[in-house]
Amino acid sequence: MPSLKDLRNRIASVKATQKITKAMQMVAAAKLRRAQSAAEAARPYAERMNQVLGNLAGGLTPGPESPRLLAGTGSEQTHLLIVCTAERGLCGAFNSSIARLARDHANRLMNEGRTVKIICVGKKGYDILRRQFGAQIIDFVDLRSVRTLGFENADQVAQKVLTLYDEGEFDVATLFFSQFKSVIAQIPTAQQIIPAVIETTANGGGAGEAAYDYEPGEAEILTELLPRNVTVQIFRALLENAASEQGARMSAMDNATRNAGEMIKKQTQLYNRSRQAMITKELIEIISGAEAL
Repeated sequence: MPSLKDLRNRIASVKATQKITKAMQMVAAAKLRRAQSAAEAARPYAERMNQVLGNLAGGLTPGPESPRLLAGTGSEQTHLLIVCTAERGLCGAFNSSIARLARDHANRLMNEGRTVKIICVGKKGYDILRRQFGAQIIDFVDLRSVRTLGFENADQVAQKVLTLYDEGEFDVATLFFSQFKSVIAQIPTAQQIIPAVIETTANGGGAGEAAYDYEPGEAEILTELLPRNVTVQIFRALLENAASEQGARMSAMDNATRNAGEMIKKQTQLYNRSRQAMITKELIEIISGAEAL
């Protein structure tokens, strides 16, 4: 049985922890509103970009002049996994769920005899994956010094990916992130960005004729837009991750605060019972001594 002093120290320690988790919950709630607005604002642009690329690809005749970012290399032997996670923890299963999805994807590819390379965007994903895939990790992007995510941060990652693709270092690139749905729902997502997976729309044919006339030609426009689309999709993933991280942290800290409150209640009850038992024992000793006299 712990002493009363030990119980008082435990209660004080848990109360201090509860104050920290409550403060972190409030900070996450404040950051979530801004991060959610940024993520929701980026979605229409990314979706519209896909529509434009779909219209262009629908009017493009497949051939040797097709952009490599759309047609691919003709092989699927080497895969690049771009794993986007948070720079900090204390956000529940947010980081581990993304890393688990990437790990399962990498294991499946390796079992099929494919070559896997990994770029980690975020320290937590790097810490998790390096235990099993240390030899496959070729780069690590540290964003801890970035206070507000900007398009230039996504462009930094995209330029590394595009350079590796131009040098023939991989054939297929897949982006891993967590899509924000709500405070309690973040969906780990895998999205192939190279070659671009686009729902094509036919520009002509039949009675409808062409909906758009492009000048210059579709191939030339796609050559300019496809690299930008890679940056746009990575930027969207980073914004979705930022909102998901704050939502997950808000939920995790709320649960931690509740658990701390329950622990304080149990420890307080134990303290009161121990104190009452000690008082009762002292009274019995006093009464017994008085009767003995």
